[in-house]
Amino acid sequence: MEKFIVEGGHPLSGEITPSGNKNEALPALAACLLTQQPVTLRNLPDIADIRDMITLMEMLGVVVERLDDTTWRFQAGGNLQERPESHIARRIRGSFLLAGPLLARVGAATLPAPGGDRIGMRRLDTHLLVLEKLGAELEVRSGRVYRFTLPKGRFAGGRIFLDEASVTATENAVMAAVTAKGTTVLENAACEPHVQGLCRMLAAMGAVIEGIGTNRLTIQGVDSLSGCDHTLLPDHTEVGSFIGLAAVTRGNLLIKNPGLDNLHMTRMMFRRLGVETLEEGPHLRVPGGQDMAVRMDLHGAIPKIDDGPWPQFPSDLTSIAIVTATQCRGTVLIFEKMFENRLFWVDRLIGMGASIILCDLHRAVVVGPTPLHPATLTTPDIRAGMALLIAALGAKGTSEIQNIHQIDRGYAAIDRRLAALGANIRREKV
Repeated sequence: MEKFIVEGGHPLSGEITPSGNKNEALPALAACLLTQQPVTLRNLPDIADIRDMITLMEMLGVVVERLDDTTWRFQAGGNLQERPESHIARRIRGSFLLAGPLLARVGAATLPAPGGDRIGMRRLDTHLLVLEKLGAELEVRSGRVYRFTLPKGRFAGGRIFLDEASVTATENAVMAAVTAKGTTVLENAACEPHVQGLCRMLAAMGAVIEGIGTNRLTIQGVDSLSGCDHTLLPDHTEVGSFIGLAAVTRGNLLIKNPGLDNLHMTRMMFRRLGVETLEEGPHLRVPGGQDMAVRMDLHGAIPKIDDGPWPQFPSDLTSIAIVTATQCRGTVLIFEKMFENRLFWVDRLIGMGASIILCDLHRAVVVGPTPLHPATLTTPDIRAGMALLIAALGAKGTSEIQNIHQIDRGYAAIDRRLAALGANIRREKV
């Protein structure tokens, strides 16, 4: 176990480049199972969840080669196993993305209930719905182990309406459908940038997918897929985290090549908090010395920041918005609609001096600005961990952040990258 020792109160300024999109990387890795030919993935983030996923693939029989720090080659030959190592698979949410590709390739998959952040129910029902609609049969064994089989040896296309716009269930459905017999129509599909990235990767492998970027995907199944060379998008959640970091520490930060097309709602919500961002060619600057006054709605109504499915404000940035709001002048309502446990870390921020009223499981009223005090902190999930790290960097004095493996799951080498911006941060063994 490791911890961070953070001396806060210093503006963080300079240049930083976001890593590849974690939530695109996980399904992209799973999609490598759909072909026997080599697949090269570029801009893979070097984070704990991705390392775990790569380990699972190796145990399934995939030949893995690291070409450089962020470029990997994968070849899933003809002797794939159907069951990944359960101890590792239980650690990450992305392990359940192996279901569709394994069924498509070997006709069976045995997976434990996945892990990941404990931010709410995070039901698996939609995954099971789409795979069964496409022809899979399911047996739920003791210990929450899911055994899938494909009696006819191949998925069969069909028309499917998802009961929720689940990102990972959409990705599982698409990976199952691309080599199914016939045409599949997915209604109420998720359309986040990482879903679009997966679809573009599959198209490069020979899949036929219409409607990419919309809630209705039409997929014409093909007999087989080829290899490809695919570059992941920049992680828009990491970009939003860096905007909050610059705002809370009062730094002047240039975020290089952040993928501006996927930041419209993120920038709009930060502007609502009084945090401006400026485009400089393909880059994004968060200027230092901003007034950071909350922009009231018409007639002085208290504004809100609420999340939702794409293209609305990402739920993964709710925690970052909360810690940023503590340093902005005015009052704002944060409304977390998607996960019932997402706000359970807010008590740590209140303990640091933040003025926050936690109304219920989904709503928090933040009144700022309030000076933050150093503290000893623990984090329940990736995004809360990054928010608390930002809070510690904005607080004058020395803070300790424990169980930082949560942060390492989603942010690559974050201590070294922040140190390059002027952060006084060190990693220690517990």
